[in-house]
Amino acid sequence: MDLLFYIIAGAIVGLAVGLTGVGGGSLMTPLLILYGVPEKVAIGTDLLYASITKTGAMAAHKRQGTIRWRIVLFLAAGSIPASIATSLLLKHFIPADLDYGPALSHSLGVMLILTGIVVLFKNKLQGESNSKQQDSAAWIHRHASLITFIAGIFLGAFVTLSSVGAGAFCAALLFFLYPRLPAINVVGTDIAHAVPLTLIAGLGHLWNQNIDFALLGGLLIGSLPAVHFGAKLAARVPNTILQPVLALLLLGIGIKFALFGSGH
Repeated sequence: MDLLFYIIAGAIVGLAVGLTGVGGGSLMTPLLILYGVPEKVAIGTDLLYASITKTGAMAAHKRQGTIRWRIVLFLAAGSIPASIATSLLLKHFIPADLDYGPALSHSLGVMLILTGIVVLFKNKLQGESNSKQQDSAAWIHRHASLITFIAGIFLGAFVTLSSVGAGAFCAALLFFLYPRLPAINVVGTDIAHAVPLTLIAGLGHLWNQNIDFALLGGLLIGSLPAVHFGAKLAARVPNTILQPVLALLLLGIGIKFALFGSGH
């Protein structure tokens, strides 16, 4: 029964990703935790799942030339060491008998709330970014690399703790920091950074024995075909309806986790 649930969960989340471009860890991790999967295992397994599913998308963007590798390098320069440091902290500085699952649940809640806000107001935020482009362009241009590096540190820590943030939240940061960057390049750059970050974070959880390979296999079986089906279906379903619904769902789940944890 567990394997069947994992396949169904993978299909549901894969469908959401195909329809909206958002979903991944934002839906998968809380869904698994609410089902009863331990926080550490849900987060760790979802990170490896994300690295596998995003690899194909990164290869496609690489072929299309829609990745800005310089930005990826600045993000990764902050996020990869931060992810490794977070895994080391969990391994060596947290007592073995201490259940840090609740702390992970609260971190997950915070990232879900932020992601929900980003998805809900994405168009408005992008519009404001464009309208203020001339005022902020000079300042952003001078400091963009440093801000990107610092943002990478934040993402590395919180993605490792929650499995959320490498997608929509990182894309929102790129829209603000690089307002002249075409949307397709934002998406390609975001995915190219997410692959190594989620892989390193996932391997950190593997090192901490937080991976369930039966769970990982079930999620992949369900999600890979569902993503393609969702992408085809997206042409027929208005995104103006889907994304607000998804955003409100993320906000609701995020508030629940941030305030009350997983409830286990």
